[in-house]
Amino acid sequence: MDKADDAAVYRIDAVTALIFTVDFFTPIVDDPYDFGRIAAANSLSDVYAMGGRPLLALNVVGFPAGKIPLEVLGEILRGGADKTREAGAILAGGHTIQDPEPKYGLAVVGLVHPEAVLANSGARPGDLLVLTKPIGSGLVATAIKAGTASPGTARAAIEAMAALNAPAAEAMNEVGASACTDVTGFGLLGHALEVARASRIRIRIRAGSVPVLPGARELAGDGKAPGGTRCNLRFVSGETEFDPSLPEGERLLLSDAVTSGGLLISLPGERADRLLAALRRRGIREAGVIGEVIEEVPESDSGPLIYVVP
Repeated sequence: MDKADDAAVYRIDAVTALIFTVDFFTPIVDDPYDFGRIAAANSLSDVYAMGGRPLLALNVVGFPAGKIPLEVLGEILRGGADKTREAGAILAGGHTIQDPEPKYGLAVVGLVHPEAVLANSGARPGDLLVLTKPIGSGLVATAIKAGTASPGTARAAIEAMAALNAPAAEAMNEVGASACTDVTGFGLLGHALEVARASRIRIRIRAGSVPVLPGARELAGDGKAPGGTRCNLRFVSGETEFDPSLPEGERLLLSDAVTSGGLLISLPGERADRLLAALRRRGIREAGVIGEVIEEVPESDSGPLIYVVP
């Protein structure tokens, strides 16, 4: 709990451990089937971030019966079932409650070898940081709700959010990593800060190397950021030093409250090219090296843990 890691892991024996996680949220897109796909991919992601594979999932549902047609719920559940099936896991029921606002997600059980568990606390000096999906989905989702996102911008964000992190996890496990987390609600900087705190290291992030969804940078520059993104920026500001040349929009973008984002992987620098090649063989072409681990931080040191440069 003190490391703010992605999921709980329970060791059964010398070769088997179970991963437990749960996540759910309110709709962020208009189409219920897409919402189901995105919510399921987001829930499954924590298993991949720990180096495991999903085994079993249960639906977690809140729904205002009598106010929204049940066909809408059926499409949400269909989206979640299709995405869970794509992950190779079994969707074995779940639980539904009456709720004035729709909510959907999964409780997930995964499998991992106890010696292959990846925590967020293993990053070391000399590591490079690789991000496997573009950021900006929170900004685009807000624009979708406001009806101001172009069809192309909306579709690119939806497909990115619905994409499983399974291929990225396979590539990471093939090459070997020091630490991993997935980028979700606390934004890239928030989750990077969790890695820095847990590992007691300093990180440098190169803003210009971070992959970004189409249209997201323009939305951030226009100041059209959701409240969660602004909260994230305030949260990281005390332990993050921004290059003075970085505008407010860029800082908001790096703090964007992402839904179903990619894996942030820390690995020895000499393995980075192999990881990128393994990712591209699996069709993940937007992944890139976005920064590096600079140094260890003594317990008594109270300086910034993240430096953000252009």
